Amino acid sequence: MAFLASFLQYLGKFILYAVLAVCGIFAGKKLRDRKDAKTKE
Repeated sequence: MAFLASFLQYLGKFILYAVLAVCGIFAGKKLRDRKDAKTKE
């Protein structure tokens, strides 16, 4: 039972970090696109 609880805790952290990474990638891409649009004009 302790192993299962530890595994679920680890899995929860992994999912949280994966979501944060994906959000960071999308935010960085959006900011980069905005900067490129400004310099193009």
